[in-house]
Amino acid sequence: MSGAHSAATDPPAPKRKGKVKRKHTVGRVVLASSIVLALVTALGVVFFYRHLNGNIETESLSALGDDRPEKIYRGNGEPLNILVMGDDTRSGEGNEIDGEAGGGGSDTTILVHLSADRTRSYAISIPRDSIVQRPDCEGSDAASEVKWNTAFAVGGPLCTVAQLEENADVFVDHFVVVDFNGFGEMVDAVGGVPVCVPEDIKDPEHQIFVPAGDPSLLTGDEALDYVRARYVGELAQQNDISRIRRQQTFIAALIREVKSAGTLTRLDKVVRFLDAATDSLKTDTGLGTVTRIGKIAMQLQNVGLDEIQFVTVPTEYYPRESEHFGSVFWTEDADTIWQLINEDKPLPRSVLDTAITAEPPATSSEAQGGGAGETPSETPQPEETPSESPSEEASPSEEASPTETAPTEEPVPGVCA
Repeated sequence: MSGAHSAATDPPAPKRKGKVKRKHTVGRVVLASSIVLALVTALGVVFFYRHLNGNIETESLSALGDDRPEKIYRGNGEPLNILVMGDDTRSGEGNEIDGEAGGGGSDTTILVHLSADRTRSYAISIPRDSIVQRPDCEGSDAASEVKWNTAFAVGGPLCTVAQLEENADVFVDHFVVVDFNGFGEMVDAVGGVPVCVPEDIKDPEHQIFVPAGDPSLLTGDEALDYVRARYVGELAQQNDISRIRRQQTFIAALIREVKSAGTLTRLDKVVRFLDAATDSLKTDTGLGTVTRIGKIAMQLQNVGLDEIQFVTVPTEYYPRESEHFGSVFWTEDADTIWQLINEDKPLPRSVLDTAITAEPPATSSEAQGGGAGETPSETPQPEETPSESPSEEASPSEEASPTETAPTEEPVPGVCA
């Protein structure tokens, strides 16, 4: 009896039930943790997305009215013209460049044209010293024969857009204003940008210093100095053409850096870059979301770095006896460029021979591509140009325009030959 009683009172079942219970508990914990992690991740993405969108300031192009240039291209797809402006905001003693204390102007204007098939992109720089006609802008009357950058000072980005449309007869789809301080943060976000700088750039009066190097890894502050410097070289050149070439050189290098594996595979760099980029932007309402900007960026995947080309509006200097001496005017070749942009056609070889591309340099001497193309004495282009464009003798002004733009310039200061 006692044996039977003992067997009846000691069943092994409770231990099995205990194991099943623990397994269920672990499963619930894993499931709950996964759900919480997914929710936190989703909320983080939503928060970051809203944060990036909240960084972007917008303004509507509808204020320009209906009297705007007609879009001529009628083929498949849609070419885009995006006017990029640098908001030259400066603060602090010693930062007044060109007598513009406190900033409030724009020393940088670039029309970015994306072809309808998204296989090529042109970035066309407009010298700030160009003499043009300014249209009526909100709060300011039209004016004739004024410098290009006054439009931004008196009427902001919309006035500059209207000014381009009137003088070039090109429809602008979107605009982007990049704050210069934010530009420096974008550079720091990718860990600096390597640029070939032949010799130290020094301008103590304006607290500018850029170290020489082949390449020199420029920080955000150094990058700002590099693209803003106006008094560079033995002659302390004050013209804007050399500065434009440095800007084009640097932006091409920044594009290479952003597209490099070392940047795009580093989540921390991507997050910092996006945060810095959007925080420094003001756009039209049609371009004012991360989604819209991202879609355009994705469309550019097919554009090779060699097809991202930087050129400058062909110009000539006013003669010494002119009241506009020191400034420039657009040549007839500029009209040709604007017409080709309107028709979404490739620019002629005579223009692109002196272009800077975003393609990685093959050697240090080629690091800055067309940056050496401003004068015949500084460039190897004469050997290349005849073989590439023997039939373009009908457009001598196009080939001569870089020399005519800056006839007294030697190799561009701050740009490797």
